[in-house]
Amino acid sequence: MTEPVKRDGEVRGGLVIVDKPGGMTSHDVVARVRRLAGTKKVGHAGTLDPMATGVLVVGVEKATRLLGYLTLTEKEYAATIRLGQSTSTDDAEGEITGTAPAADVSAAALTQHQLHNAVAGLTGEIWQVPPAVSAIKVGGQRAYKLTRAGAAPELPARPVTVYQFAVTAVRREGDLVDIDATVRCSSGTYIRALARDLGAALGTGGHLTRLRRTRVGGYGVEDARTLEQLADRFEVLPLAQAASAAFPRRNLTADEARRLAHGGRLAAVGRSAPEDVGARPTRAIPAGPVAAYAPDGSLIALVTEEPGQARPLVVFA
Repeated sequence: MTEPVKRDGEVRGGLVIVDKPGGMTSHDVVARVRRLAGTKKVGHAGTLDPMATGVLVVGVEKATRLLGYLTLTEKEYAATIRLGQSTSTDDAEGEITGTAPAADVSAAALTQHQLHNAVAGLTGEIWQVPPAVSAIKVGGQRAYKLTRAGAAPELPARPVTVYQFAVTAVRREGDLVDIDATVRCSSGTYIRALARDLGAALGTGGHLTRLRRTRVGGYGVEDARTLEQLADRFEVLPLAQAASAAFPRRNLTADEARRLAHGGRLAAVGRSAPEDVGARPTRAIPAGPVAAYAPDGSLIALVTEEPGQARPLVVFA
């Protein structure tokens, strides 16, 4: 259930799940939400490139304090990868830097076995070199700024996890081959880099031509609203509900809620404890943040388990 962005003249904190259109930066979306919400305290979790569309989680007021933890959650994408061409940006917005002979990349020549092996090699725990035009900082400068200034940095490979890389369609586009895929991955995974590396593994070159983010943690594209819809009726997902959709829940006693609200620490629940403390066991609480709730249902804090205790990461009370 959403709430009006203002109640009794006060700006309400919460999340806005935006279906970002192509051609806009994530910063552009935040600027639009700031105007609609009537507050400057707005941020987003997980940047989307201008060409990409789909789920962009935007926080308003207190909910901005959730964003750093939402950024670390699992993501899902629907992508189209073009084989037969490499580009300077690893996507369709860059200049073509290489092509493969048509015979090497045709749908007929590309066997299911070759594609399966190449995709399998990019699934699981892998090391990935970020794109040269990524927003990673090198010596205090963004990599894309250095690259555009003619001083492209050598970016080291870093570990990421691709939980699913499923090819859903293969079709010939002239002398090229387009592959549709569903990707479910850890935070920090670049789908552009997957497209580049798939092309390299097949010896054809490759780049990304379409990207739609369909999920960020517990928030799916079915929950998202376009900017036009938000302009007609701007509402936020309340803070307590927003955290419940993204993190496991711990129910507190009144005494625990008071202690946690003042930054105190609680007894650890344990890795084998139930998701809802005080309720029937359902599943083990994972090692990541847990949303802690007072008896009245209000969100008190995000906590993390440490040996023998639960420590607050961020307090909302």
